[in-house]
Amino acid sequence: MIILKNKEQIEIMRRAGQVVSQTLDMVSEVIKPGMTTAELDRLIEAFIVSKGAIPGFKDYQGFPASACISINDEVVHGIPGNRVIREGDLVSVDVGSIVDDYYGDSARTYAVGKVSPEKKRLMEITYKSLLAGIDKARKGNKLGQISAAVQKVAEDAGFGVVRQLVGHGIGRRMHEEPQVPNFGLPHEGPILEVGTVLAIEPMVNMGTYNVKTLPDGWTVVTADGLPSAHFEHTVAVTENGPDILSLS
Repeated sequence: MIILKNKEQIEIMRRAGQVVSQTLDMVSEVIKPGMTTAELDRLIEAFIVSKGAIPGFKDYQGFPASACISINDEVVHGIPGNRVIREGDLVSVDVGSIVDDYYGDSARTYAVGKVSPEKKRLMEITYKSLLAGIDKARKGNKLGQISAAVQKVAEDAGFGVVRQLVGHGIGRRMHEEPQVPNFGLPHEGPILEVGTVLAIEPMVNMGTYNVKTLPDGWTVVTADGLPSAHFEHTVAVTENGPDILSLS
């Protein structure tokens, strides 16, 4: 069942989304070659707490950190640890926060130092696919219109759209109905109603869309070892169109 949110609940979620956005802004200022993913995670956790929020990912279904930090061929759910971030890496950071029992969720991919033109293009196309999906988050549209818009931008550029992982509804729980695939047909899925809040999150690979999960049970990597990018926003469907809640 899709749980619709009223205006007051959406404003609480905006506050949670703002914390996440500010956290990701902070990451853009501190991320650098030579730091470990664990160091970055500690900075993220401290920042979220300093804003009076609760890290949304810490201990969620057993996840051991406050951020998912995924490098190059790691698609999502990378566990922070001793891995060193290096010049030329693509680093995807996914962060959640809880404010007054409601979640905010957002992700960005960062270019560390100078990256290859191919990696830069992958980032740009993934972000464009996110914006294309958000534009379809409108009252009366089918959910599949979001999915189809994301897929078209990514695949027209020659990239692979991950199929084994999807976006999701969000509210008092991190993952609510409906699932939001990044591929599909525009006539599929439920009709979007005012008050629907979605975490739209394209995961786009430079090569194949196939992925696999590492033995740690969390980290998802591309099947061919080529890089991946990930961007995400929390978006509310309103009378006036899509409202991105995860902006500073």
